[in-house]
This record gives sequence, structure tokens and C-alpha cells, in this order.
Amino acid sequence: MASTPRSRPQNAASPAAVNLAPPAKPLPFVHPDGRSSGVLLHVTSLPGPYGVGDLGPAAHAWVDQLAAAHQSWWQLLPLGPPAAGNSPYQCFSAFAGNPLLISPDALVNDGLLQPSDVRPIKGRQDRVNYQVAEQAKTKLLRLAWSNHRRGGSAALRTAFDAFVASTPWLDDYALFTALRDAHGGRIWNEWPTPLKRREPAALAAAQAELADEIDYVRFVQFLFDRQLRSLRRHAYTRGVGLIGDLPIFISGDSADVWANPQLFQLDRNLQPRAVAGVPPDAFSATGQRWNNPLYDWSAMAADGYAWWIERFRATFAQTDAVRLDHFRGFDAYWRIPASAPTAQTGRWVDGPGAALFEAVKAEFGHLPLIAEDLGVITDRVNALREGLKLPGMRVVQFGFGGLTDSIHLPHRYTADTATYPGTHDNDTTVGWFKTLTKPERRRFTAYIGDDAAAREPAWALIRLAWASVAALAITPLQDVLSLPTTARMNLPGVGHGNWRWRANDEAGIASGLERLSELTTLYARV
Repeated sequence: MASTPRSRPQNAASPAAVNLAPPAKPLPFVHPDGRSSGVLLHVTSLPGPYGVGDLGPAAHAWVDQLAAAHQSWWQLLPLGPPAAGNSPYQCFSAFAGNPLLISPDALVNDGLLQPSDVRPIKGRQDRVNYQVAEQAKTKLLRLAWSNHRRGGSAALRTAFDAFVASTPWLDDYALFTALRDAHGGRIWNEWPTPLKRREPAALAAAQAELADEIDYVRFVQFLFDRQLRSLRRHAYTRGVGLIGDLPIFISGDSADVWANPQLFQLDRNLQPRAVAGVPPDAFSATGQRWNNPLYDWSAMAADGYAWWIERFRATFAQTDAVRLDHFRGFDAYWRIPASAPTAQTGRWVDGPGAALFEAVKAEFGHLPLIAEDLGVITDRVNALREGLKLPGMRVVQFGFGGLTDSIHLPHRYTADTATYPGTHDNDTTVGWFKTLTKPERRRFTAYIGDDAAAREPAWALIRLAWASVAALAITPLQDVLSLPTTARMNLPGVGHGNWRWRANDEAGIASGLERLSELTTLYARV
């Protein structure tokens, strides 16, 4: 397997710009002649001794492995601080980073910790133990903060001050986090009225009382930002782009809703008037009630979508391209009355459509986005995506369901497509294959044209994705390793027990990436 460094993506920004702003031009996968590939792996799933994957040495080494395997992209899940259930799609902030992803080793390198302060966490290495990892990381972060306050390097203090001064969302998030902890973790609209309504006198008193804790939260976010930027710079030098993930909706228990209630559909008591979800379908007779508050798109349009522009600015500063979750919700969203127990009584309401994206494009000059357009998609949603010139998503597993000529079968693809054997919401391909009926297996074998493919279904689907005309092909690492259902990342609709899988088979990863490298060369995705 080749190990020489690859040149940086042809259309990427200069090394200096990559640390400060999104690329000046769209990245290669949206170009008509561009073909590229990569691997989907959340940061928490990286190996390492601290109970959860992080942004430190293992992440940098993973970038090197991707580069050696001729992969152009590392796709991540959302990086925000997750709420109950540890879902990266339900976070306390649309802007902040997850403190669990901060690397203790990098803190040692920055002189904030001593090597003797950092000890491995005992226990299983193939699953994240969130409770133990959080306790250990919090202790180390508190110690790093204490050491920083007692001295620390002048360069680090200057960098911290610059981060605070240049990060517009930080003060609200830090105050929100300190207040939430001070109120025993209660949701913000259950705080005392002066605080939940953000009365100036109450906020000033809280800022004075909680000043130390607020500064600690700021410092943790500085460390996260510092380590992620370091990782992105390293990836850039190795010719690997980072694909982020931006959930369309945000948690009601978040700094964003507390700080900007006028931008959401809330009642006079600051409770949601309606919540997000999707209607009943073949998979759920009652639909899905996600419970996220809905945006007041009229209010957002009135200020030129300023909140969204800042959200995209923060995301583009962290990654090179972004998967835009639940794209169809920007055309029309399913509005469920807050009092309704299920999603059955919801209705479709128009979203912002192209107006939002035109405002974003006017600000940044381009839209390095992948539209997650899975599920029941209307002609109007397709027209919106095509008008914005965004690639859509296709999942090879979905091609072998009930439809005989599904749009998810590779022979139906167009070049403006990002294709996946499966995603983080799917079963692993090995697990999926075991659930197929005999007729579905016969059809799968006929489509592949090889009886032997049934013995390696994951690699059969990877090959289909890589050989297709889709500009971008991404596979979960679990499929590179041909892992069973026990390695599944998420089971939608189940609130606990997800997001725990970790990669710990070094030999298997090396062998799998070498095989992936061969397919990447064969199908001209280098």
C-alpha cells in the first residue's frame, strides 16, 4: 500500500486560509469531472486509551491511513456537545464542540498537563463508556484550566484571548452551560423567569456569580477549536478533506434557542408551539416525533438569515464540505402540534427554500454541501437541490428493497451523487444481508452477477458504489471491516445504547484500507 503523501485537493484553499475560512472554490467532488472517495467514521469511534475517540494522535494517524489508501475524504458525524442519549444530532449548541473529543495527549503537548496526569481508562476498547470517559476527561480539563490560570505559556494565553474575542456565539453558550449546571441540569425554560427570559439584570448577576465557571467553559471550547484546527491542517497537508454533518434542527434544550427565542416557534411561556418530525410511512405507522422546536422562518428571513449564516461560517471553519441533514425540510417541514403524542396529526409547511441558500452563497461564494435527500422526496425537493447544484445521496442497501428499479441501484445514478453502501443510520451491510428474504438475495446475486458476492456482501456493495458514476463514494469503516450488526452505530427511534462502537482492529483496518485503495485506483477515484 502506498505511503507517500498525496498533494492537497486541487481546489482547496492555501494552508493559511484553511485555518481561517472555507475554501475559495467548491471542492473536487462537485466538479463534473471529479471522482473521489472516502470513509465514514465518527471521532468517538477512533481507537485510543481514554474510553472514547478524540482529536489527538489517533485522529492524525487515521488521516495518514486514509491518505495512504488514496482516500480523499473523512466523513464525520456532528461534533457538538450531545445531550441525553449521546446522540450527536441532539446537542446543547449548534456551534460548540464536544469536550469529550479533546485529546489529553494534545494537552500534554501544550504544557497544560504533565504526562503523569494522564492515565489510560481500563475496560472494553470496542465500545465507548460515556460515563467513565466523561468523568475522566472532565477531571483532566479542570486540571488543565487550573494550570492555565496559574501560568501557562504566553502564546497560549494570547491565542485563548483571541479566540474569545473572535467567537460570537461563545458568551451565550458559556453562560448557558454555567447556568444549566447551576440549576442541576434542568432545561432552560424551567429556570427562574428572569433567567429564562434573559432579563439584563439577571444575566449580569449570573455573569458575576458564575464568572469562573463561564471562563472555564470558554477555555474548553478554545481547546476543542485548537485541536480540531490542528487536525484539519494536518488533513489538508495529506490531501484529505473533512466532511462535516449539519443537523437541520437543534435541541430545544440548547444555548441557541435560549439566546434566540424570537427565531423559533415558541409560545408566550417559551414552550414550543409545534415540534419537528416526519409523517407516517412504511417504516412507522405513527411517524416520527423528533421533539425539536421549529424555526420561525419569517423571522429568520427578516434579518437575512443571520443565524444560519453564522452557523455555516462556524461549520465551514471546521470542515471542507458538509452533509446537510434532512434536506427536504428546507423545502417543507412536517409541523406537529406540541400537544400531539405522535406525528400523525402533523402537516407540511413551506420552509425557506432557495432563499436561505442564496443568502449563504452570497456570503461565502459557494455551497460545499451534500444534500441528504433520503426517504420520500417530492419533485419540488429535487428541483430545489438541482437548482442549487448540490449532490444528493444514494444508499446501495436501499436499492434491494421492494422496488425493482429503485433510484438507489447504481445503474440509476447520475454524476451529481454521493453514494454509500450504508450510513450511520443503517445496519452494517453484513447485518443487513442476513435480513434479506430469499427472493431479495436472489435478486442481489443476479444484480452483482457473482454468486461468491453473497459471501462478502459488504465488499460487493462497496464495489458497486466505487464503480458507479457517482462523483463521491463513501463507505462506513464497519463495512470495510465486514462487521456484523453488533458494530451498528445507530438504530433510529431508539434513544439509548447507540453511538458506542469503536474501531480497535488495527490489522483488520490496515488490510481493509489496502483493499479499498485497490478499488479506488481501479475505478479512478484517486
